[in-house]
Amino acid sequence: MNKVCIQKPQNFDISQIFDCGQCFRFNRTDADTYEGVAFGRYLKVEQRVDTVTFFNTDTNEFEKLWSKYFDLDTDYGSIIDGFSDDIILKKAAEYSSGIRILKQESWETLCSFIISQNNNIPRIKGIIERMSEKYGEVVWKDGDKKYYSFPDAKTLFEAGEKEIFDLKTGFRAKYIYDCAKTVYSEPFFITDVNNLSTPEASLHLQKIKGVGAKVAACTLLFGFARHDAFPVDVWVKRILEKYYPNGENGHLTGKYAGIAQQYLFYYERCANGVFL
Repeated sequence: MNKVCIQKPQNFDISQIFDCGQCFRFNRTDADTYEGVAFGRYLKVEQRVDTVTFFNTDTNEFEKLWSKYFDLDTDYGSIIDGFSDDIILKKAAEYSSGIRILKQESWETLCSFIISQNNNIPRIKGIIERMSEKYGEVVWKDGDKKYYSFPDAKTLFEAGEKEIFDLKTGFRAKYIYDCAKTVYSEPFFITDVNNLSTPEASLHLQKIKGVGAKVAACTLLFGFARHDAFPVDVWVKRILEKYYPNGENGHLTGKYAGIAQQYLFYYERCANGVFL
């Protein structure tokens, strides 16, 4: 299996990256390793001491795909330094400093966060895996275990709402179906986002049934690398009420608001164990 190694990567912790709630296709296989599928490609990532190893890729593919996926060209150290004037955010950023915002496939991200509504991570992952197994394609085999790509919009649209419901998606089935129908029938629906400001893009995504401000913000942050998008759910509301009772800090509406949100969310969840 081909591999690429990075020595002493800064602000890179695979457990924080894959367990902060931004991605549902990668799973821990042991203390140092995660594996999963993105962009129709299987990848295994191992982090030991000062080395991160990416398996099942070569230098050319890594530079074209995985370097962008893991946002390796962004200087997160400088972003963290920029939060130093906020005591709470500074502490949260230092604790969560290994998080990088993944640049995920836009359609899959949109569909995944529709599935995430009123749901927990194990169930979200289960739905996505069942959906991928039934309607995706095998991209990797490891003995009897198979790894599947995420199905495209056309496939889910043609499957129909009932078939999607049968994947135990519950009330979300009609929203997933409407999303697939919209993205399939309007070929430029996803790419149009690139020509819109973040507020405009949020309203554009909310044309899909079941997509509100939170799902739109998650899609923009994790699927379009809009670092200024700031997803707010019940947990984030509680964090804001706890630490910023007199109003939002400037960083939470600024250029890196979405990164700040991830630091605060992960810090509150893991360091303080508020809603583990």
